[in-house]
Amino acid sequence: MKTIFERPQSMTKAETHYCPGCTHGVAHRMVAEIIDELGIREKTVGIAPVGCSVLIYRYMDTDMQSAAHGRAPAVATGVKRVRPELCVYTYQGDGDLASIGMGEIVHAANRGEKITVVFINNAVYGMTGGQMAPTTMPGQKTTTSPKGRDVAQSGMPIRMAELLSTLRTPSYVVRSSLHTPHHIIQSKQALRRAFQYQLAGTCFSFVELLSICPTNWGITPVQSNKWLEETMLPYYPLGIFKTPEDK
Repeated sequence: MKTIFERPQSMTKAETHYCPGCTHGVAHRMVAEIIDELGIREKTVGIAPVGCSVLIYRYMDTDMQSAAHGRAPAVATGVKRVRPELCVYTYQGDGDLASIGMGEIVHAANRGEKITVVFINNAVYGMTGGQMAPTTMPGQKTTTSPKGRDVAQSGMPIRMAELLSTLRTPSYVVRSSLHTPHHIIQSKQALRRAFQYQLAGTCFSFVELLSICPTNWGITPVQSNKWLEETMLPYYPLGIFKTPEDK
């Protein structure tokens, strides 16, 4: 019998620590599949900061480097500048990238660092207890906004793809989602293109992936997929926001 689906060579055999329904594992597998397909396992370095994403090094059978909270783009910049022949990517959550790491990601993008950023947006701080994040939706209840996010006090959620696409530096900026098989296929295509831009030395790439967090949202995985579809997609539209070819 022909094997048509198996563990990517760039993934370890470690059992997942993620909560049931969490789509971090889906994103991990996509990254590993792309690394295998492009044949770059021996020249890839992943940067993992603080948050749910920090344990990605348990699952990726490639070189990995830890970074302080929010500082993954700075570490990736150092690695890429010292070893420009390597393929360097960061894997960051919304609490990490859009809060304490806001300055790092904006300036890395503005400098046009030839790195790939994988940004997981699940609208909440995951690992630290479900607090309100910069991406938390208006009215969304979290441990630090039990009555729902009050935009009069906390402002509107930050749309990172739109923000970074305003920079004049050439870059590839896209938002996709992980809540259906169809969207997962589209997400992999976007992520593969981001890695290809880096391998060609073209530009900085930023791939935002809408993800679910059933545990901290307090609903089932099925309900979470529906909530993402009905609540997040209208505010976080999917699509390509910028390519290096844009004039």
